[in-house]
Amino acid sequence: MRTPPPPALSSAATQRLVALLEQPTAPFREARVVDHVSRYLRRHHVPFFADPHGNLVVGAESRQDYAALLRGRAGPPVRLFIAHMDHPGFHGLRWLARDRLAVRWYGGSPVKHVAGARARLVGPDGVTGSGTFTRVRLNPGGWGIDTAEIRLTPEQAEALRGCGARSLYGGFEFRAPVWTRGDHIHCPAADDLVGVFAIMETARRLWRAPRKRPPFLGLLTRAEEVGFVGAVAHFELGWLERGDRPRVVVSLEASRTLPGAEIGKGPVVRLGDRRTVFQPDGLKVLSDMAARVLPGWHQRRVMDGGACEATAATAWGLPAIGISVPLGNYHNQGFEGGPDCPAPHGPAPEFVSARDVAGLLRLCRGLLRRDLAWRDPWSRQRTLLRRTLRSHRRRL
Repeated sequence: MRTPPPPALSSAATQRLVALLEQPTAPFREARVVDHVSRYLRRHHVPFFADPHGNLVVGAESRQDYAALLRGRAGPPVRLFIAHMDHPGFHGLRWLARDRLAVRWYGGSPVKHVAGARARLVGPDGVTGSGTFTRVRLNPGGWGIDTAEIRLTPEQAEALRGCGARSLYGGFEFRAPVWTRGDHIHCPAADDLVGVFAIMETARRLWRAPRKRPPFLGLLTRAEEVGFVGAVAHFELGWLERGDRPRVVVSLEASRTLPGAEIGKGPVVRLGDRRTVFQPDGLKVLSDMAARVLPGWHQRRVMDGGACEATAATAWGLPAIGISVPLGNYHNQGFEGGPDCPAPHGPAPEFVSARDVAGLLRLCRGLLRRDLAWRDPWSRQRTLLRRTLRSHRRRL
């Protein structure tokens, strides 16, 4: 008999998630997300600061406070949860005519049925508008948009032409910024605002009441979609190389659905990504904890539909593990179809299961438990293997 499902995402948490998912974002254009997250953290008295590259560090009030947490050799490792604030999208290049804007796309995208799709434009001071993609050119690899033009109605053009072309950015537009359909939450950019939400919620719970400082840091990064740029810039600062306290990076992602990583069946203990497998000791801790707190309602898989910031952490010598929420219509490509997807593999809203998001929050909290076997995660496995040896020793 299958274990009963975990509690659903509460209505209050759903409202907080929707408020975040409504924020527009694109690589190097994360300001609206940064502003929203900053206001949230201040409201809940969670310390944070921006690093020199505009990434947000959650759980420390300054570089000095960050360094203090990493000092000393005693205690469990500091868990550095990492998620990115951007999603594939475009930047304005120049006005071509009164009602046409040339744009360049950053990150992955649909490659079919893009011409004629709706575009959402965002400018400074909350100015927004809508248009239609035309003259779409794919990048040399054929896996995403390179450049396009966006045609606007005369009224939209009049409202936006006062903005410099390069101040405008955006992505695909659908029926609403966010909407729900049963357990599914649909929006233009669940990847990776769902991961950002998990870090915000985890921090809020940790700082809800005075207590000993938790072994927690969050890193909300910029421009992940063009090569982990924000994460790499942070690692290059060298801050994580100082101090003797153990640390483990926990990548949080919304990742493309795959067989064995399906929407509605729970968050995924991510064993690796398209580029590498993750750190075995940390994965053992994560897997054992997931079996305790989400028995029967989590999944385990190498999520090789893409790469994540755990790969960047591994390249910088940091032990890294990962958790994913299965994502429908990855990078707005209509793999799974559904509402607002007029043609297979054409532009489509991403979607996730609210219950999977609730499971992700539970795993994040679980990784901060005090009873996890970080010092020797394989102890029980060795005991079982020695028992097997004893039962067969006479046959050697």
